[in-house]
Amino acid sequence: MATVALLGALDTKGGEYAYLRDRVIDAGCDVVMINAGVLGDPDYPIDVGRREVAAETGADIDALAASGDRGAAMIAMAEGSAAIVRRLCDEGRIDGILGMGGSGSSSIISAAMRRLPIGFPKLLVSTMGAGDVSAFVGTSDIAMLYSVVDIAGINAVSSSILGNAAAGAAAMAQAYADRVVTTGGRPLIGATMYGTTTPCVDRARTTLDELGYEVLVFHATGTGGRSMEALVRSGYITGVLDVTTTELADEVAGGTLTAGPDRLEAAGELGLPQVVSIGAVDQITFTPQSAVPAEYSDRNVYHHNPSIALVRTSAEECTELGRRIAGKLNRANGPVSLFVPRRGSSSYAIDGGVFHDPEADTALIESLRAHLGPSVELVEMDTDINDPAFADAMARRLDEHYRTWSSHRGT
Repeated sequence: MATVALLGALDTKGGEYAYLRDRVIDAGCDVVMINAGVLGDPDYPIDVGRREVAAETGADIDALAASGDRGAAMIAMAEGSAAIVRRLCDEGRIDGILGMGGSGSSSIISAAMRRLPIGFPKLLVSTMGAGDVSAFVGTSDIAMLYSVVDIAGINAVSSSILGNAAAGAAAMAQAYADRVVTTGGRPLIGATMYGTTTPCVDRARTTLDELGYEVLVFHATGTGGRSMEALVRSGYITGVLDVTTTELADEVAGGTLTAGPDRLEAAGELGLPQVVSIGAVDQITFTPQSAVPAEYSDRNVYHHNPSIALVRTSAEECTELGRRIAGKLNRANGPVSLFVPRRGSSSYAIDGGVFHDPEADTALIESLRAHLGPSVELVEMDTDINDPAFADAMARRLDEHYRTWSSHRGT
């Protein structure tokens, strides 16, 4: 029988969680009840009480309750809950997790969920589920369900929504328990793609598949880059084909799809094999289109679709991009190659394209040449990025790096 962890504030939502528990059991699963509330435990048996959750981080539950410091209490209970559910997951004692609450409880529950592996079922019913949920989901695969009404008693609306949540969590947990997670022994490679680099990534993915790898493709929209880096750090991905580093252009020039200052660093820090290119760094992305700064009004702006406006990176920005990319790759602890297509870094930057700009391209390439250290292999090819020869060369070089790296590790 699959088991679902029910995590939340059982001190104030004990009745609602009892209803959720019964619905999960009705759906054919066992439950583990975990109380992340500070004020008290419910009047029915649970598996992990508030005192045990607080003690996980060395906190005293009575002191937390008496302090009146809600922020400190939430931090302690979030950290304690996260440690407990991760341990239950690692020990194979749970097959899914379900929680519900308002903004505070959602913060605690989602913090614990984000600690769990990608692919482990996570469902959060929240009053915050209809807005911007990025703060709760992060780079995890949490499914959020809007509660519609506040979670305050069981009524005609909440009973339906919580019943659906229980059935959904139970079904996911049962599927997870039955699933044999395997990639057929194939190494997992992370690749980055944008609309203007799709042909390159599709071709490279096919080549890597033929060479015995499984490729996970991430859309380089800020969240995509962060997700790939998170999976690299989790050990899920053990090689990187970072074709599309456009998120760094947004970081340099103030675009809206930046992946943050740590982009392009995880694989290098862990010493994993990586092959990198400069895909779509000719583009700064702004969404919505109204987000384009007024000072960019005299720049080369292209309306990619009704929601997105692209601005061509300047020679100055490309010089800075070259410096940053080189600096990150120079610090890599594993095998790394940088492939540079001299005829355009995207389908928009080729001769005749809307972002064709030889001056800016030259500035980028010269900056890379000037700043790359001897530990980084620089491969320049007289093609554009979407040329099949370029894609094949990147894929085969990553295969060579991976085989050498694996042999040194004895895997």
